[in-house]
Amino acid sequence: MADSIMSKAATMEIPINSNGDTGTLQEDDSLEQDLQQVMVSGPNLNETSIVSGGYGGPAGGIIPTSSIKDIRMKSRGVGLPKSQSAASRLAQHTDQHPGSSNNNGGNSTEEVSRGVAVEKLDSVKKWGINTYKCTKQMFSERFGRGSRTVDLELEAQIDVLKETKNKYENILRLATALTSHFQSMVQTQQALGDTFADLSQKSPELQDEFGYNAETQKLLCRNGEALLSAVNFFVSSVDTLVNKTMEDTLTTIKLYENTRLEFDAYRSDLEELSLGPRDAATMVRIDMAQHDYQIYRDKYERLRSDVTIKLKFLEENKVKVMHKQLLLFHNAISAYFAGNQEQLEQTLIQFNVKLKPPGSDKPSWLEEQ
Repeated sequence: MADSIMSKAATMEIPINSNGDTGTLQEDDSLEQDLQQVMVSGPNLNETSIVSGGYGGPAGGIIPTSSIKDIRMKSRGVGLPKSQSAASRLAQHTDQHPGSSNNNGGNSTEEVSRGVAVEKLDSVKKWGINTYKCTKQMFSERFGRGSRTVDLELEAQIDVLKETKNKYENILRLATALTSHFQSMVQTQQALGDTFADLSQKSPELQDEFGYNAETQKLLCRNGEALLSAVNFFVSSVDTLVNKTMEDTLTTIKLYENTRLEFDAYRSDLEELSLGPRDAATMVRIDMAQHDYQIYRDKYERLRSDVTIKLKFLEENKVKVMHKQLLLFHNAISAYFAGNQEQLEQTLIQFNVKLKPPGSDKPSWLEEQ
């Protein structure tokens, strides 16, 4: 039945007269009923069409029935393509702004980064001001136009330390050269003893003579190795004293001298401001200069105390170390060239034995502390 109705609907024409009225009302009512029945129980309207023709017009016009469905959906306020377009725009906006939901986290990160940048900028600014003041003070002192803080006693001790270090470096250099030359001599004696021993086997007429010399060179070689061990120990101890203990004290002295320069720079700045006018802006600058002056004064006093303590400790350590090492060096050299092998070996065994001079039982200043 549906096929017959569709066939009928597809081939019927609706004639219209010149007044715009339908020609046959009975046929119109029948067509409307058939269309309603097709829309309710017929096939999918998307796949059907209605052929219409006007009076005097073309008889082959086709109206897709899917337009009827679109009209109904529009009348009901349904706009699927529009909804799809809105959804696509929303997805596109989300893709373009993926961090929109994390604005708070991004703002916090930016604030932290900005804080770090401000701290670095302040640090660079303070460094620049401090460098300028210290450079100005240094040139003022060099050209005799500025004053400097001087601790005469401490300066004298520092000069003595620098001079002592230079002399000990010379001892270390000479002792190292002695070790190198003596090691070459020991190696030569070893080779010479081996040659004498070989010739004593190959020269029967001079076997005893070569044998005596071979034994003597081997004995000298053994004693030379013992002396070489003593001298190497002496060199190692002096090297530690010069390049570690003294160098550590000199590093602290360099910090002290730099701090002294900073202290004098801020002291000169405060004195210069104090001699100027006393308006409101100058008083603020004087208060700030007084604050900086107090900070660098405390730092200067602290480092001066550190230098004083390290100098006392270094002096006591130097006396103890060099007393032991000089005693070892003397005994080893004397025993070697005296040919006293027993005394030389005893000296090596007693590396840590100290000669206690009168008054050495008194505790040192560091031990009293």
